[in-house]
Amino acid sequence: MKSILPHPILSLMLLGLWLLLVNSIAIGDLLLGALLAWLIPLFTARFWEAQVRIHRPLLLLRFFGVVLLDILIANVAVAALVVGPGHRIRPGFILMPMRLRGNVGLSLLANTISLTPGTLSAFLSRDQTLLVIHALRVDDPDAIIATIRKRYEQPLLEALEQL
Repeated sequence: MKSILPHPILSLMLLGLWLLLVNSIAIGDLLLGALLAWLIPLFTARFWEAQVRIHRPLLLLRFFGVVLLDILIANVAVAALVVGPGHRIRPGFILMPMRLRGNVGLSLLANTISLTPGTLSAFLSRDQTLLVIHALRVDDPDAIIATIRKRYEQPLLEALEQL
């Protein structure tokens, strides 16, 4: 089955996206979408890593909720930092040792950090053991790392990697 339909969830997503783009469920559009949804994953399967296994899907769902909430809160905090009185911005770089090992988990963590206003993933070492993070206000680098570990890295470790 894997050789015929290597990434079934991706195929379903591609079909859904195709139908949304053409804004039609006519038989021709449905057949063309199904053909594309089958062929694209089939021809690109060799470029993909082994499929990621989600060990705790509810934890991953909770992770995305935490990220959305943190983005909202950080927007307000950064606005207050930038617009507020005084010069409270103290930018700097932080070196964070990585506990995540898989490419998907590392990508999710780095992108989560970049999506959250006030922080940015600047560089991941070649051996993927060190992430360089830029923050708008670096008063206590250890506290920032501890927050990232608790809110983002630990849930990703538990959800995506076998502990």
